[in-house]
Formats: sequence, C-alpha cells, structure tokens
Amino acid sequence: MKNPNQTHFRFRRLRQPAAFTLTETVIAIGVLAVLLTGFIAVFTPAAQGIRRAISSEQADRLTTTLEMEMATLRSSQKTDTLAAANTGFQKAFEWIKAGSGPDYKNAIFVYQYRGDPSSIRADGTPRPLIVIGDKEPGKGYIVQSMARRVGEIENGEDLLEQDLKAIEGSVFFIKPTQLVYKDGELTLSLTPGAIANADETQADDASLYKEAVIAFSAEFHGLPTKTFNYIKSNEGFGKRFTNAKNPIFTRNLAVRR
Repeated sequence: MKNPNQTHFRFRRLRQPAAFTLTETVIAIGVLAVLLTGFIAVFTPAAQGIRRAISSEQADRLTTTLEMEMATLRSSQKTDTLAAANTGFQKAFEWIKAGSGPDYKNAIFVYQYRGDPSSIRADGTPRPLIVIGDKEPGKGYIVQSMARRVGEIENGEDLLEQDLKAIEGSVFFIKPTQLVYKDGELTLSLTPGAIANADETQADDASLYKEAVIAFSAEFHGLPTKTFNYIKSNEGFGKRFTNAKNPIFTRNLAVRR
C-alpha cells in the first residue's frame, strides 16, 4: 500500500516551477545587451542632433548679444573702473584689447537674466528679478540678454553681481583676439592685450587706431559656477581664464566706427 504522504510530496514537487539555469541567464543578458546597443546606435545621433540645434541657436543669441553690447555705450560703462569710454567704438576697442590680455579681471561675460520691465536702471537695462513668485514670463518679467564686465557700478553696486542673482541658464566668458592681415589673409594676432593697425603699429587707444573696422575672433567659454565670488577669485576664475584653451564655440566678428 502506497504511503499517501509520499504521493502528495511527489505531486508538489512536480508542480513546482523550474528556476532559470545559469546558461539561460547568461543568454538573456547577452540578448538584452544586443538590444541596448541597437537602441543607442539608433537614438544617439538623433539626440546629438537636437543638442547641436540647441547649441547653434544659443550660439547665435550669445553672438548677437556680444555684438550689440559692444556697439552700445551705457551710462555705467562711461565710468567703468577698468576703462572709461566716450563712444561705442572706444568701448569695443577697450573690451577687445583688454579682454585678449592675461588679466582675468578684464573678462567679458555674456548671459541671460530675469529682468523686471517695470523697473529700469539708469543704463537702460531692467533691474534683476531675484524672486519670481507667481509672475508670468513675458508679463511679470522678461529674460534679458546681456554682456558685461566686472566694475560697471551704479549706485555703489556692481551690476554684474546684481544680474548674477537672477541668472537664467549658463554664464559664458569671452576671450577675444584681434584678426590681422598677414600674407593676404586674416590671421590671429600673436600679441595678446594689444590692438595693431594695418601697418603693424600698435594702437594704445581707439584714437590711435587708423582703420574703420576691428576684426576679431571671439572664443566662448563656459563657467562651472555662476557666483560673483568665483568670478572675483584669482584661485577660481583667474586660473580658469588663464588655462582656457578649448572654447565651446568660436565666432569671427567685427566692430565698425
């Protein structure tokens, strides 16, 4: 006579689901790896294309901002502690000349910040809106594109420092280098911190520059942080400015009298 307990045990054993073997697990992982590789191969170029399109649009905006600000003399820049200017061309001359030198304190910064359209500063730019609250973009505040240097003071406040408190997106610094004619073509000047005439004489200021146009190459570099303390620091931004070799992008531009 069969033991009923033994029969029940065998029945339960037969009904138990079998586990995956090591071989089956390895095969499954291999199939998943092949599928992921195919997925990455298909979608990575598309993602890179999107990033390039965004970068191109952003590059155009940054370039336009730099060009417009170099031609615009604002009240805060007439008393710029680094170099006073009386005309837009003189301002552009000083920005290119000083910005191409080794001193990080002369760097040009390009960025966007949230501005209050109902509160305009003496230099014509909206005051930064630090707290948005329930304000809607385009109505309660605007996104203002700007190019500044450290030392633009209004009512005892550095305007760049104020703008950084309401930054939208990234901050970039510019390393400009004059383009000079050599052997029938434009090439980068090998004399940083200087502007030369076509006859290779040095122009110490805009009044000594004999040409109608200054052609220059503008390198756009990103900042790892957006704080004013970092920008003022020799150990921070000073080293970054000196060692910056690989710009995010470069544009050849020109300013006219």
